[in-house]
Amino acid sequence: MKKVLVFILIFNTLLLATNDKETDVQKKARAQKHLKEQMEKEKKYSKEQTFYQNKDYDFKGAEVNPDSLKTLPDLEEDDLDMDSVYD
Repeated sequence: MKKVLVFILIFNTLLLATNDKETDVQKKARAQKHLKEQMEKEKKYSKEQTFYQNKDYDFKGAEVNPDSLKTLPDLEEDDLDMDSVYD
């Protein structure tokens, strides 16, 4: 029985470790893609050397990537009692 429990524990640990490596690769790929896009924009802006107005900017490129939201940890809420702050 102990051997079965140890096997299950080791197997689960290995599964979690491989899952972390895959998400690391995905995070790095997403970061590289975003960096490449931003570098292209900077090249364009440095070549043109003009001041842009807000109608000229592409605000769609600054939106949050929904794929990256899945990898963020959930935040725990703190119960802040404002009455104790002012005492």
